[in-house]
Amino acid sequence: MTQRTDVVVIGGGQSGLAAGYHLRRLGIEHVILDAQAAPGGAWQHTWDSLRLFSPAQYSSLPGRLMPVQEGELYPDAAHVVDYLTDYEKRYALPVQRGTQVESVHRDGPRLRVETDSGSWTARAVISATGTWTRPFLPAVPGLRDYQGRQLHTVQYRSPTDFAGQRVIVVGGGNSGAQIAADLAHAGIDLTWVTQRPPRYLADDIDGRALFDAATARRRALDEGRTDTGGVASLGDIVAVPPVRAARDAGLLAAKPMFSQLTTTGVRWADGTVAEADAVIWCTGFRPALAPFAALRLRGSRGHIATAGTRAVDEPRLHLLGYGDWTGPASATLIGVGRPARDAAREIAELLRP
Repeated sequence: MTQRTDVVVIGGGQSGLAAGYHLRRLGIEHVILDAQAAPGGAWQHTWDSLRLFSPAQYSSLPGRLMPVQEGELYPDAAHVVDYLTDYEKRYALPVQRGTQVESVHRDGPRLRVETDSGSWTARAVISATGTWTRPFLPAVPGLRDYQGRQLHTVQYRSPTDFAGQRVIVVGGGNSGAQIAADLAHAGIDLTWVTQRPPRYLADDIDGRALFDAATARRRALDEGRTDTGGVASLGDIVAVPPVRAARDAGLLAAKPMFSQLTTTGVRWADGTVAEADAVIWCTGFRPALAPFAALRLRGSRGHIATAGTRAVDEPRLHLLGYGDWTGPASATLIGVGRPARDAAREIAELLRP
């Protein structure tokens, strides 16, 4: 059975909900297809101690401020899930859960969206699938030889899973620093490994400043001015309180990257070896764009070329929430609202008779 609508939004996390909010405000018929069984997007799968980088009032989707979490300046992931659940209900967004989108095809004047429960045709599609389902592991020598436990950021939950173990955390970004700090505070035998010395942002910088930096960079690029460097120019790691405490206590002394994995641990660049029971790869993600393979739009680094959020080679497709290439800070709660609004307005123009 094939169903019809004006716009199909793929993904019901924060980006998909922001898109739905703006589409609804413009009176555009749409459906949001989400593979998850419950609301909350990727936030329902994070590690237990994760906190936002910004206070609640600076971590909100369009139209509704996130309420303050009692006793917490920086809300935890469960609070975000509750907020997204309430947001979806408040605006009666048409989310269809448990629907896995398999592919998107051109079908005359429409796009056809194939799912595991039937097909949809639409005059436009917004991809809001995010990156959480595509964890990236670097091609390190010995990766398949190592016999200990290997897991990615997406699989980490709590230090209690590693009691009495020797753990290596790989990655010098926010997830690597936060997970390393989480383990260090719990007394786990930890080795933190980074490609370059950790670059902490100033202690008073949080998500508000990061959003401002990303926005200023996008504005400079759009106006042909010198690239400001954006967030990357400020550093790699936001010094949230647990990270700051671990750093100041001397618990986050990073080592340079090892040269290879052995069957029981790692070999360092000087030839010495170290045993490890587990390696946690905090090495980032790639955009989850597999359903669009048939459109043949992929470019460098797995991205689809965009003008704003619109795919350059398929104007009926918009991409939302993957990072700065789809809008300044668009992968954040506070940052996704503006590009979602722009996408909805462009689609409204496209659909106009």
